[in-house]
Amino acid sequence: MTDTPASVLVVDDEKLIRWSIGSRLERRGYKVSTAETGEDALLKVASERPDLMLLDVRLPGIDGVTTLARALDVHPELIVVMMSAHSTVDTAVGAMKLGATDFLVKPFPLETLDATVERVLAAAHTRRQLSKDSSPGAADSDVIQSIVGISQGANELRTMVSRLAGSEATTVLVEGESGVGKEVVSRAIHLASVRAARPFSQVNCAALPNHLLESELFGHERGAFTDAHMQKRGLVESADGGSVMLDEIGELPPSGQAKLLQLLENKTFRRVGGVQELRADVRIIAATNVDLERMVTGGHFRADLFFRLNVVRISVPPLRERAEDIPLLITHFLSRFNQNLKREVRDVAPAAMEMLKNYDWPGNVRQLRNVIERALILHPLIKELRAEHLPPELKLKNRTDPTLIAIPSDGMSLQATEIKMLREALERSAGNQSKAARILGVSRDTLRYRLKKYELG
Repeated sequence: MTDTPASVLVVDDEKLIRWSIGSRLERRGYKVSTAETGEDALLKVASERPDLMLLDVRLPGIDGVTTLARALDVHPELIVVMMSAHSTVDTAVGAMKLGATDFLVKPFPLETLDATVERVLAAAHTRRQLSKDSSPGAADSDVIQSIVGISQGANELRTMVSRLAGSEATTVLVEGESGVGKEVVSRAIHLASVRAARPFSQVNCAALPNHLLESELFGHERGAFTDAHMQKRGLVESADGGSVMLDEIGELPPSGQAKLLQLLENKTFRRVGGVQELRADVRIIAATNVDLERMVTGGHFRADLFFRLNVVRISVPPLRERAEDIPLLITHFLSRFNQNLKREVRDVAPAAMEMLKNYDWPGNVRQLRNVIERALILHPLIKELRAEHLPPELKLKNRTDPTLIAIPSDGMSLQATEIKMLREALERSAGNQSKAARILGVSRDTLRYRLKKYELG
């Protein structure tokens, strides 16, 4: 942060709330102004350009959600934290989709206010730093080059990892389909950072039963459950000073979500069955192949945890969207498996290369890696990778012309087809509307109009 105090606009129709919040923030060094209505707030947003707005959902005149949307049109860099009573939490969560950063449920302790304001301002500062140009050599070049490819998507991933190298951002959210390389990106983030000398640990949240997952993450005390014959340190404790990757974070059970939230907020945790609070300084890198925002809306993932994780968000594109990277990835995997398996495959026949380039790769980079490894294991004496060395599914399911749509003999519904395309684009982009718009070749405004028209957004 700079030496200039952050400015906060408090918007609430209750005078006592405006006074108590404003006084608290002023004592903590912030520059505070207040507004009683949405209309007054918009005037102050335009004239004062505050860093942060604490905005009540229910206001006389225009409501808080409308005020939010208009304020962000006037001041796109504005950070907005919604304030709501329990009865309006759903409305506050819905406001997140319009651009709010977080929400506070009334009545809230002033300590919670302090922590929230500090966190959202720090997160915004980190995002601004990441948006600035940085030298491609800022991080270890070998680490950056572990992300193989020449596509725009690969270049953007390397740039983001390089920028994160000098950042102290605690949490990173890595999104993408299964097999796209979220672990590679997560490991690169760790190795390019100041934490590189400390451990990098990872766990798949879907691979273990709930009680074992919590034990794996936070450890357990002797006798905490059946077969807990001795005390065990968890990954968080063992990786102190380093990074922990939580793959398939959407599968983390509610009790584990609560413990992770405590770790992110206070850097403290308790072992399963323990009463002593322990401390750990770890960077959490959460990876997901599902849309966490939809899980929040459906009540399957804690909204407050999502906003703590979503400090820096990285989307890893599927392999079908970076086909120009396939030859480089093939070369990379051939080199690796030649060394590991003691093989001498130096070339790829043109027919085999065309087959590999034209396949859709539903399993993404992981599937491509497995295909190359399988070929070298089953054909140990070859010097050139040819079409007959590839598995049958590549020969049967080569990509057809994506611009052709088969119209059935009994006709088809244009509306149903459009809805299907919109849903598929959202699924492929993990809910990212900008990316979905690019997939469909339309503007973001056009996409939003279509989503609203069919009630998909």
